[in-house]
Amino acid sequence: MTTKEPEEKIKKTKTVSKPKTSTKTLKNKEKKIARIGGGEDGKVILRIRVRAYENKILDASVKQIMDTAMRYDATIVGPVPLPTEIKKYTVNRASFIYKNTREQFEIRVHKRLIDIINPSAKTIEALTNLSLPSGVDIDVKML
Repeated sequence: MTTKEPEEKIKKTKTVSKPKTSTKTLKNKEKKIARIGGGEDGKVILRIRVRAYENKILDASVKQIMDTAMRYDATIVGPVPLPTEIKKYTVNRASFIYKNTREQFEIRVHKRLIDIINPSAKTIEALTNLSLPSGVDIDVKML
């Protein structure tokens, strides 16, 4: 009986030392990757992240990007609206005497995410030659 007790203790320590991520969360991540189209298949994903202060200009530029990609028969996922980044600033109204009177300002940065799956060379060339309005920031990554 003394030999079986240490084996049971070893088994218990093995079960305790499992990774923190459960198999359920790993399966969900794999599903998300499969849904996007990346992962083991060797597909190339062009991830475009668009940022702007005004949402109307942002939506117009996203539509222009999507129309350009659709013209060259690319598979598109999105646009996915990302959380709006809000920066708040509080400023004193008066410089000396009225300390309790303050003004608050905020800057909102709206964001969208577009994934283009297996883009052709013509699609990439058309997207690089695209002229977008000022105030729109674009980040492009190859995954």
